[in-house]
Amino acid sequence: MFGFHVHFCLFLVISLCDLVILLLCVFVCSESHTFITTYTGINGQTIEGIPEFSAVTTLDGRQIDYYDSEIKKLIPRQDWMKEFESTDTWKEDTEIRQQVQQIYKNNIHVLIERFNQSHGVHTYQRMYGCDWDDQTGASEGFDQYGYDGEDYVALDVKELRYMTAVPQGFITMAKWNNDRHQLEFLRQYYGHDCVYWLKHFLPLRKVDLERRAPEVSLLQKDPSSPVECHATGFYPAAVTIIWLRNRQDQDEEVDLGELLPNEDGTFQKASTLSIRPEELKKNQFVCVVEHEGRAFQKILTDDEIKSNTSKNVVCSQESFFFFFNFSMIKNVILILCNSSANKKLISSSSLYQFTIQ
Repeated sequence: MFGFHVHFCLFLVISLCDLVILLLCVFVCSESHTFITTYTGINGQTIEGIPEFSAVTTLDGRQIDYYDSEIKKLIPRQDWMKEFESTDTWKEDTEIRQQVQQIYKNNIHVLIERFNQSHGVHTYQRMYGCDWDDQTGASEGFDQYGYDGEDYVALDVKELRYMTAVPQGFITMAKWNNDRHQLEFLRQYYGHDCVYWLKHFLPLRKVDLERRAPEVSLLQKDPSSPVECHATGFYPAAVTIIWLRNRQDQDEEVDLGELLPNEDGTFQKASTLSIRPEELKKNQFVCVVEHEGRAFQKILTDDEIKSNTSKNVVCSQESFFFFFNFSMIKNVILILCNSSANKKLISSSSLYQFTIQ
């Protein structure tokens, strides 16, 4: 009888362990993917290089296409997106962005009057798309508008009705909620088409980014400046950067930077070492970058150091960081660096753009 209880307890423990492992696999092994399109209109005097209108589509935070009012054409940001350039959908998406550009220009002027403003720089944005869990199959759509970095109007995708957080949005909310045809159009997109395109693009991206080794450089502005060990162009994202001083870990005077995405879907990261010139003469410093089981080393010598004031710039002039935050959704940071499906689906940029008058 005692032996039965022992075996039963062991069976129960093993079963519970299997259950825990199963639950961990569900919550840890599953991966959520995000497909987002963002439109940004700017009114007023801006710095050189920032367009008055831009549109960007991202897949899991990586930019896949880009349009702005200066270049006036849709540009693929990934090599695997270039095959779509010759399709009718690509041409339609380009024309739609050109139309949205004018709509946003008109909408900003309406909002300036509605918010009783007369001058200054103002922004009007829309961010829409969907999340999809590749394990559970669960998906969720989202569609938010913002003005000057604050919530303006948002679509409750499940209830299929617009809401607003500010009195100035009541007129827009009422107008859009009365357009039942457009609301049904949105139901189709968020209920099916958005996730379809996300799933369609995922395998193309994965084939293009199977595995890429980092390119490692030592950058320094001048002899008295800190030295940056810069790793870029690697995939997947996991990477370790350490400094060695005479073969020993150098932890002091080291500043590890954040992981940043590149426009081609790869990543970059840097670690900065602050040392005096006399210390460099007396000791050997080595930067070690570890990625996918491989180690890449750069010995800190005059021959290895490159100037970061010329071509070692991460982004070009047309590239810039654009930050925006809607309080109802998570913070988003977009880096704006410069055979299609047979089904007739709503593409990511084909959603009708409302006027707000």
